[in-house]
Amino acid sequence: MRYYARKFGFYLVALWAALTLNFFVPRLMPGNPVDVLMAKLAQRGGTVDPAARRAYELLLGADTSEPLFRQYLSYLGNMARGDLGVSVSAFPAPVSQVIADSLPWTLVLVGLATLLSFLLGVVLGAFVGWRRGTWLDGLVPATTVLAAVPYFWLALILVALLASGLGWFPLMGGYDVVLDPGWNADFIGSAAYHGTLPALTIVISSVGGWLLGMRNMMVSTTAEDYVLTAKAKGLKDSRVMIRYAARNAVLPSVAGFAISLGFVVAGSIITEQVFSYPGIGSKLLQAVQNNDYALMQGIFLVITVAVLGANLVVDLLYAVIDPRTRAGG
Repeated sequence: MRYYARKFGFYLVALWAALTLNFFVPRLMPGNPVDVLMAKLAQRGGTVDPAARRAYELLLGADTSEPLFRQYLSYLGNMARGDLGVSVSAFPAPVSQVIADSLPWTLVLVGLATLLSFLLGVVLGAFVGWRRGTWLDGLVPATTVLAAVPYFWLALILVALLASGLGWFPLMGGYDVVLDPGWNADFIGSAAYHGTLPALTIVISSVGGWLLGMRNMMVSTTAEDYVLTAKAKGLKDSRVMIRYAARNAVLPSVAGFAISLGFVVAGSIITEQVFSYPGIGSKLLQAVQNNDYALMQGIFLVITVAVLGANLVVDLLYAVIDPRTRAGG
């Protein structure tokens, strides 16, 4: 019980530290969200008097006249209430609405692509590691070379070949703009069609890492005594590979996969930019460009909670799988 209490206490402290950094880092950047909003209004021919500017400062949480510590306390209070503020990039939409609109796109695209690349890499890695020294080892350099290709370059190549050249996929967007978003077959089919090429980019660039990691763990595991004993007993190769070798070799990959799922909510900024995909990564880039403190903090908060939650789940699962990790707790 003390082990679990320590773990929860550690992650609560980590969450507080992340929230504190989340408050201070955007404020170290040059510029001011109110200035950005005033510039937008000026471009449209509008004028804002000092009283209105003051109202915008209070609305956007950019009140520079208030001491920083009081701003920090107000920020923590707003976070506790779930009030993430108002976005400058999508003014006057609240940050929570902006995140709610874009996060599902990222979760579906990056989440499914990450799951597919993990499963494909682990299965191929287990088989290659079991058959090490054969022609199958030639798969490893090929996949790692693809993983080493710059992300944006791979995305542009796929766009040029499969979208622009062959016309198999749309060039950009998350769905056909003539359709109304909703849970209907036409919209879901269009979203899946538009998301195939971005997902393929993520899978191709990440499957090599999972394959290499699983392959190396399989090579190490097959030399263990319990695997050699299982072989000596005359058990089928497939059973020894799956139930003895792969079952233990996959544990580090499972931990890495759980952590990578935490980063899924961060999206894939480069992929979303290349394909003009309406995910959270594009919103984050837009927030940085517009000095949108509230939106940056909201997105960072979602990412932080997701990563910490994934790490906590991994720690708790390891405590169940291997009770030795609770030793001394």
